[in-house]
Amino acid sequence: MPRAVRERQMLDAAVQTFGQRGYRAASMDEIAELAGVSKPLVYLYLNSKEELFSACIRREAAALVAAVRDGASGGDPAVSTADRQLWDGLRAFFTHTAERPDGWAVLHSQARTQGEPFAAEVAAMREEIVSFVTSLIAEAARSAHGDPSLPEREVAGLAQALVGAAESLAGWANVEGTVSAKEAAATLMNFAWAGLGGLMEGRRWVPSSPL
Repeated sequence: MPRAVRERQMLDAAVQTFGQRGYRAASMDEIAELAGVSKPLVYLYLNSKEELFSACIRREAAALVAAVRDGASGGDPAVSTADRQLWDGLRAFFTHTAERPDGWAVLHSQARTQGEPFAAEVAAMREEIVSFVTSLIAEAARSAHGDPSLPEREVAGLAQALVGAAESLAGWANVEGTVSAKEAAATLMNFAWAGLGGLMEGRRWVPSSPL
């Protein structure tokens, strides 16, 4: 069997095991058994449990980023708008996390709690998505006003908030089990885009009395 195919089998088994049992509880024995290979072969290909987990994080992170970018850029350029791109990107995000719940568990709940360098791998993925969402919000501001009227710091904060909300909503939707990707994306668009739309039109929330 070609090395690439064998490695994919091992990573598939590892993602399933890490996602369902957690990094600490998962053993190389059960990963090897699930992959249908010997434990020494897993070590030969991927050296250690730590390197295997890192490889899982990198693969799942790259797949998620690619899904979001492909989803947001997959529409008709002639009718594409910033909100349509965000909608398509969110649907792709929630579809991907629903179809690969073990991979999402590795990224969202396992890697972040196991210290460096695992948390750094996930942080890099998250920043790439945040950067992409930031560009969509900035483009929406340009479309609404003809110039980037929202301060750069505010755009960055809105992107961070939106990505954080998407991560939490994906975790809830996967546990709930009855929420479709389209429903999750619509929930977040209704929550976020209405507020963003007000900002684009110059309407801002301010406290009724000094805080």
